[in-house]
Amino acid sequence: MNNRMFSQARLLPSPQEQRPTPARSVLALSGLMMLAGFLLGSQPLPAAAQTQQHQTQTPAAKPAPAVKTEPAKPDASKQDPAKAAADSAAGAGAAAPAGAPAAEGTSGLPLPRFVSLRSDQVNMRAGPGARYPVDWVYMRRDLPVEVIQEYETWRKIRDPDGAEGWVHQSMLTGRRTIMVRKDKAMLRRTADDTASAAAYLSQGVIGKLLQCPKGSDYCRVEVEGYQGWLRRNELWGAYKAEAIN
Repeated sequence: MNNRMFSQARLLPSPQEQRPTPARSVLALSGLMMLAGFLLGSQPLPAAAQTQQHQTQTPAAKPAPAVKTEPAKPDASKQDPAKAAADSAAGAGAAAPAGAPAAEGTSGLPLPRFVSLRSDQVNMRAGPGARYPVDWVYMRRDLPVEVIQEYETWRKIRDPDGAEGWVHQSMLTGRRTIMVRKDKAMLRRTADDTASAAAYLSQGVIGKLLQCPKGSDYCRVEVEGYQGWLRRNELWGAYKAEAIN
C-alpha cells in the first residue's frame, strides 16, 4: 500500500460517516415533506403565515346605514296667536245669529256678547297681543262693542261701524250700554208706538241699557238723565230677541 493510496483512502469518508444518523434522517425527511406541502398546497401554513393571511383577507368595515328621521313638528307654543284664535273659532262652528248667543268662549261667557269700553283710551290691535300693531284708538268710554272671539286674556271685538280687532280684557266691562243709530230717535215714555216722547236723541249718543223685555220691540234706556223706551232697531248694543231684565 503506497502512501498515495493511503492518503487518498484517508480522505474518503468511512461507511459509518456516510450513513446518516436517525435524528438527522427524520429532520431531513420532515423538511422535505414540509417543502413538498408548501409547493403542492396540501400542508397548512405556519401560524405566523396564517395570521398574516387572515389579516389580509379581513373584509373592509361596512359604513353604518343611514338613519331616517321624521321632520321636526312645529312648536305649538310658537304658533301665531291670531291664527290659533281663528282656528279655534272655526272649530267652534258658525257664528250665532243675532237673536241670541249660542256658543261659549274660553272664559265661560257666551259668544258673541255685548260689553262696553272701560276707559277713554282703548287700543284696538291687529292681533291678540301687545306685539301686534294698533289699528284704532277709541276715545269714548262706555262705547258698546261686541265680543266675537277670545284668546287667553284678549278679546276680539266689533264696534258699531263694523270694525274688528283685538282688545285686552282689562279694557272691557260687562256694563251694558247702547248707541243710538237713528237721528232724532224718539225716546218714548212707554213701550208703545202711540206713547208720547220723553226726548229726541241724536245719532251716535251713548246711553245705559236698563231693560229689554222678552218678545218686546222696545228696550228701556237712560240717556243723559232721561229714561224711556227706544225701539230695538234704533239702537246698537242688544240682540233682536235678547231678554234683559
